[in-house]
Amino acid sequence: MSDTPDILKKILQRKAGEIAERSARVPLQALREQVESASAPRGFLEALRRRAVEGDAAVIAEIKKASPSKGVLREHFVPAEIAASYEKGGAACLSVLTDIDFFQGADAYLQQARAACRLPVLRKDFVIDPYQVWEARVLGADGILLIVAALDDRALGALLDLATELGMDALVEVHDAEEMARALATPAPLIGVNNRNLRTFETRLDTTLTLKQDFPEDRLLVTESGIHTPEDVQRMHAADVHAFLVGEAFMKAEDPGRKLREIFF
Repeated sequence: MSDTPDILKKILQRKAGEIAERSARVPLQALREQVESASAPRGFLEALRRRAVEGDAAVIAEIKKASPSKGVLREHFVPAEIAASYEKGGAACLSVLTDIDFFQGADAYLQQARAACRLPVLRKDFVIDPYQVWEARVLGADGILLIVAALDDRALGALLDLATELGMDALVEVHDAEEMARALATPAPLIGVNNRNLRTFETRLDTTLTLKQDFPEDRLLVTESGIHTPEDVQRMHAADVHAFLVGEAFMKAEDPGRKLREIFF
């Protein structure tokens, strides 16, 4: 973990402090008790797989107000409206940023988005501790993001197991061949390739195409970042990649769901 990019180190240091603050307010035992009354998971992986096996675009549409590299992406930001627009536009699932300090996200955004549609929802955050997995399920999340670059193998396996135990799916995110090998060493059925380089922020769709080689047929690969045009989508379909996580291209559009349909359908 010594070669973790500086921006990710900064985020993870802050995240550790945030977890300490949250667990002081709401102890883990309280979360465990609240899980009993959480709404049933909606089947994040299954929603993607249904589309992908038919060769259709399985789109995880992201609800994201801002990013560290681009700043505020959307001034008029109403998660419930965006979620309903995405559902109408044909999204298979949603991804909602809940990180506060770097992405201007909020737990409430996830709850508002999920209440406004029938789609499964991923909690997009920097998950490094079991507390956050329990918290995600209490919020109603159907899935969580696990970033290989942020975790050692033991933590990755433990968090993946806990998500499964709680009925959630995990999107295990990689950036390079070494991280792909680590992800494939787990039983994770859903692996995302982030085409954005964490050090330079350069985005290259070739990252997915390279890491797709020798990818097991019994797992589902999601390409993340850098999808902006129908031509990008066709390039991925031609390589037998049918699951996508897209945010910025939609967030900058007046009607996110209409933009989704223009690019994918």
